[in-house]
Amino acid sequence: MKKDYLVTIHGLSSAPRRLGFARWQIVAAAVTLVVGALVVAVSLVVVVRAQGRVHALSAVGDEQQRRLETIGKQAQSLDDELRRLQTQNQQIRRLLGVDRMPAAHARPAQHPEQTTMNGNATDRVAGRLTSLVTASQVTRADADHLRHIALRVLNIHRMQELLQARVIAAVPSIDPVEGASIASAFGWRIDPWPSFHAGVDLDANYGDEVRAAAAGTVVSAGWDGGYGLKVDIDHHNGYHTWYAHLSRADVQLGQYVRKAEPIALVGESGDATGPHLHYQIMYSGHAIDPAPFLSGVPAKVLASLK
Repeated sequence: MKKDYLVTIHGLSSAPRRLGFARWQIVAAAVTLVVGALVVAVSLVVVVRAQGRVHALSAVGDEQQRRLETIGKQAQSLDDELRRLQTQNQQIRRLLGVDRMPAAHARPAQHPEQTTMNGNATDRVAGRLTSLVTASQVTRADADHLRHIALRVLNIHRMQELLQARVIAAVPSIDPVEGASIASAFGWRIDPWPSFHAGVDLDANYGDEVRAAAAGTVVSAGWDGGYGLKVDIDHHNGYHTWYAHLSRADVQLGQYVRKAEPIALVGESGDATGPHLHYQIMYSGHAIDPAPFLSGVPAKVLASLK
């Protein structure tokens, strides 16, 4: 099974452990633990009340015997439920990578049915209920402990998701002029004159809206020789995007822009033979082909971000 997350948990066993699991597993664990803790709490209240009834039936007669048998059956049912929850907690511990229960939460070795087996009926039932109270408290503490771990891991996942989203938002991944096609590709060309074309020319009409290809900070917005009116955005990850031959820039130096935010209008300023957008991506100071970035983050780039 593909694991969506890797998390290292310290202090839960003899050495730090690196875990891999899917988000749905942790969500299921957290929900299960909440429900389990509620069941244990209700069971504890029932058991404590039953203890009082057993002590009131210390003189065993026929009617008292029947009541004791009823309480004994209820105790057995609660014990079965506790065992089920303990098994469930153990499965969740394995899911979270916490194979061993902390010593402070360990269940006593003695089982309810092994308590005062040589005493009378009242003593046997009372002993079973006392053991159930202890087991209920231990199980609830274990469930609370595991729930805190599950919620902490969910919080780690959420932070990872937010960080990943911010990283991806800062990588060029959309067409600056929505729906525009490439009129002139990246690389050497002879039209309108022999030269290396360091970007792509996007076919667009004069005045069309130009959008930021990724989130970043405007580091220049002004005239730049043959580029004409140009906007340069620094994405703070090695990438810069240039938008040239504009008719108008709608951003200022130092302004932070979000991905797809309008920043300018298409024009034909500088050495342009007609209205279009010259779109250029610089990575670590070198021009790279923008074409793979026009419809999403390229697979190789996305893999390097994980």
